[in-house]
Amino acid sequence: MPHGSGFPPAFPARPAPSVIETGLEASWRRCRHDYALDPSTPALPDVLSGTELRHACQHAGRMLYFAGPEMTRLHHALEPVGYTALLADTAGVVLAHNVAGALQRGCRRWNLWPGAVWHERHAGTNGIGTCLAEQRSISVHRNEHWRSFLHGLTGIATPVYDATGRMAGALNASSYRPSPDGSLGALIASSLLQAARQIEQAFFMDLYRGHTIMLLGPAQGASASVPMMALNRERHVVGATHAARAQMGLPPACDVSLCLMEETAPRSPLREAQAMAIRTALASAGGKVAVAARMLGISRSTLHRKLRALDGAQAAMRP
Repeated sequence: MPHGSGFPPAFPARPAPSVIETGLEASWRRCRHDYALDPSTPALPDVLSGTELRHACQHAGRMLYFAGPEMTRLHHALEPVGYTALLADTAGVVLAHNVAGALQRGCRRWNLWPGAVWHERHAGTNGIGTCLAEQRSISVHRNEHWRSFLHGLTGIATPVYDATGRMAGALNASSYRPSPDGSLGALIASSLLQAARQIEQAFFMDLYRGHTIMLLGPAQGASASVPMMALNRERHVVGATHAARAQMGLPPACDVSLCLMEETAPRSPLREAQAMAIRTALASAGGKVAVAARMLGISRSTLHRKLRALDGAQAAMRP
């Protein structure tokens, strides 16, 4: 259908049902109202020069180092099914990839390559850009992309967090010849989640080498972050991952210095983290209260008191 200047008629009248079902409708609204992107424009993302890409890689710091082993593992898992693994920074710039020889030509053609800028503001709804915009795991399959020129692609992405809880980038798996029904999506998304958690853990363990690391339970659902805390010799919390900060009500990147075992209000965000720390210490100590108390840096009587308080809180919550 011909249209004049301003290109509003080129916008789809309504999103495809799958766009609504997969939670991509907000991204389509941004593409239309905030970015004013013409979906019919046959344009691929821009590609940085070699100098610009080197600068972006330097700015990414140690993320590339920690991501290396996981990128290799993803490559071996994804290559047989026609997907390539990409690592992007928070600006949507692809910093690294692992591509099999047979896929290299197609990946270059589609700019699934280092230096390509997949920011949502320019590329529209896509795996990397929308994952970064919404800070959550995303799957964009074929015509769920805003730009019709990208309807041959499938992109699945998940956030990567650094040791201070900030988003450091996105891990992506893309294919330019996906299956029509996207049947591998759930399996690939699970692999990306595991890889992102391993990268965050490597970040965290490196920064807090020599500290006591405490796990506040398993990673929840589709979260790319593992709830971990770093404790110093005085058993003060001095570091926390993205998930742990969310549990304790702490913003990303802020300095952390708090006593894990200090008295807290019953509904304090720290209360659940404290309870999890106590349960973890008891499990590690084989149920021996005296040993768990030493691990937590508190007296045995204090731990007994806190256990009674936890038991009372749990009893009050029962119907």
